[in-house]
Amino acid sequence: MKNFLTVILICLALNLSAQNYIEHKVKAGETIESIAKNYLVTPFDIYALNPDAKQKFQPNSILIIPNSKVKNEPIAENSRELIGYKKHKVKRKETLYGLAKKYNVSEEEIKKANRQLYSENLKKGDKIRIPRFKSFISKQSYKNTIKKYKVQPKEGKWRVAYKFGITVEELQALNPNMKEVLQPGDELNVPNIEGEDEKSTEGKHNYYEVLPKEGFYRLKVKTGLTQEQLEALNPELKETGLKAGMVLRIPDSLSVSGSLSSVETTKLISNLTNFETKKLALMLPYQLDKIDVDSVEEAKDMIKNKKLLSLVLDFHVGVRMALDSAKQLGISTDLKVLDTRYQASRTRELLEENDFSDYDAVIGPLDNKSFDRVATRLNRNRVPVIAALNKPKEVYGNVFQTIPEDKLLQKTMIDYVKRDSLKSKVLVIADHAHKTIAEMLKTEFSDAKVLYSEKDKKSGKDDYYIYPVRLDNMFPNGRTVVFLETDNDAFASSVISMLNGRMVDRIEIVLVTLNKSKAFEGKNIDNNYLSNLKFHYPSVNKDFDEDKSNGFVRAYKKEYGVSPSKYVARGFDITLDLLLRLASEEDLYEASSDAIETEYIENKFRYNKSMFGGYKNEAVYIVKYDDLRIVEAK
Repeated sequence: MKNFLTVILICLALNLSAQNYIEHKVKAGETIESIAKNYLVTPFDIYALNPDAKQKFQPNSILIIPNSKVKNEPIAENSRELIGYKKHKVKRKETLYGLAKKYNVSEEEIKKANRQLYSENLKKGDKIRIPRFKSFISKQSYKNTIKKYKVQPKEGKWRVAYKFGITVEELQALNPNMKEVLQPGDELNVPNIEGEDEKSTEGKHNYYEVLPKEGFYRLKVKTGLTQEQLEALNPELKETGLKAGMVLRIPDSLSVSGSLSSVETTKLISNLTNFETKKLALMLPYQLDKIDVDSVEEAKDMIKNKKLLSLVLDFHVGVRMALDSAKQLGISTDLKVLDTRYQASRTRELLEENDFSDYDAVIGPLDNKSFDRVATRLNRNRVPVIAALNKPKEVYGNVFQTIPEDKLLQKTMIDYVKRDSLKSKVLVIADHAHKTIAEMLKTEFSDAKVLYSEKDKKSGKDDYYIYPVRLDNMFPNGRTVVFLETDNDAFASSVISMLNGRMVDRIEIVLVTLNKSKAFEGKNIDNNYLSNLKFHYPSVNKDFDEDKSNGFVRAYKKEYGVSPSKYVARGFDITLDLLLRLASEEDLYEASSDAIETEYIENKFRYNKSMFGGYKNEAVYIVKYDDLRIVEAK
C-alpha cells in the first residue's frame, strides 16, 4: 500500500511538472499570503492545488505552485559599478553638494569613501577620495516577470491592481515612476497572467484598498456593506479573508469617507515603543534670501510687517518646542530645515539636492503647487508629507491633510444641533449668495423657517438687510436655534443686533453658523451680543484655556513674554502628534488608524484614509462664545 501511494505521488509530480507547476518548500515565518505574493499568484490559486494547506501549514511542508501564468523575459535595468577613486584637494568655499554635482556622484557616496566626513565638516586643504563609477545596462531575469499594460479610459491604480489580483503597493513596486493619477495610454508593468485570468472590471464599480488591521466590522461602519455583501462582490474573500492592501470591488455610488463614530482620546505617551531617531524635514517659505541679516532693524520690520513670514516663524517656534517636549520623553529627532522661498522652482531644486527616501515625514511646503510636487516625488518611497497649514488640491496616498474639509465642519455643526436634547425651533437667515446652504439646511431641518435678505427692486442685487418686522412671531417661548449664513459683515452685524434685542424672558436664541467667516469678526460686531446669543460654530482648533496649568503656555510666555499665537500652537501640536505616532508604531501609516484620536493644546487629530488617496483629519471642534471667551461646546 505504501509503495502504491509512492507511485501515485511520483506520477502526480511528473504530471504537474508536465503542466509547468513548481514545488515550494515552506520556510519558517512564511505565510500563504507572502508565498503567493512572491510568485505573483493569489492565495486562492495555492489553496486550489493544496487544499490541506488550510489546516496543515508548517515549515518544511511542500506546496505546489502554479507557474503557467508566468513568463521569464529579461528586463533591462540601469546599473553602476565602482571602478576606483579620484583624489581631490578641497579648495576654499567648496562644499559636499558642489563636489557631488561636479563629479556626478551623491553626497552619501563621497561620505562612504571618506568616513571622517560623517563626523567632521569639509574644510580647505582636506585630501579626499571621489568614487568613480561605470554605468551599464544589465538584463535581469525574474522568476515572476511582468508584461506591459496600457491604461484604459477611466482606469485608476485601484482598478488596475484589482484587475491583476495584486495590491496597490505591489503595483507601485512594479512601477516606481507611476503617476499618482493614471492617464489613458500610460504603460504599466503588471503580472504576466493570461487574459482570461484577469478580473473583470466591467460595470460601474469603485475600488477600495483594505487598511492594516481592518476587519469586516470596520468596513461595515465605513461602507454600510455586510460581510456577505462584500463576499458577493469579491468571491475570493471566502477563501482568503480580508488582508491589508488587497483591493475590493464596491458599489459605484458608495462613499467610504464620512463622519466617524466617537472614540476616547488616545494617550499615545503610554504606548511609546519605537525610540529610533526620527528623521523629519521642515519645508517652509522662510524667504531668507530677502532678509538683510546685517541690518537688525530692517529684519525686525520685515518680520513685523510680512504676515507670511511672521506665520512661518511662529509655526517654526512651535515645532522646536515640540522637539524639546518629545526629547524629554526619550524621542530624538534629526530635523532638516529647508527654505522653499515660496517658489515652486526652489522646491524643485531642494528635491534634486536632497535624498528624502529614508525620512519618516516631511512637513510642508505651504503653497499647493510646491506641495503637490513634493508629495508626488516622495510617494515613490511612501514618505508621508504633512499638509500643516494648507488643504492640498490632491490628497495622494502619502499625504496627511491636517485641516478638516469644509463639508465635515458643516456636517459636525448640523449633527450637534440635531443632538440637542431640547426641542428647539430652527430659523435660517441667509443672504442670496448662501441660498444653496439655506436650502440644504431646510432639508436637514424640515420644520425650519427660512428668511433671505432683501433685494434692490431695480437692480435685483442683494441689499444685505432684512426688515425687523419679518422677525415678528419667529421666536416662541423656549429655545430657537438661528443659522446665520453670510460673508457680509454689515448684514451679519444688523442681524446679530436684532436677534440680541429679541432676547426676553422665556425666549432663548442660540446663534450658530456653518462657516465662521470674517463677517463675524467685523468692527461693528459686538462680542457682548455674541456671548448673549451663545454663538456656536465649527472650528479646526480651539483656544487654549489660560486658567488651567499648561506647561507649553508657561514656557512660551517665559521665553517671549506674550501668549503663543494659534500658529505656534499648531506647529507644536502637529509636530508632537507626529513624533508620538511615529514612536508608537513602525511608521505613520500604522499609527493613523481611525480608532486613534489625539488632542493637544489647541488641535486634535483623527485620520481617516480616503477611498482613493491619503489621510484626512476628521477631528473637529464645536466652540461657543461664553462670557466673552471662546470655549469648547460640550
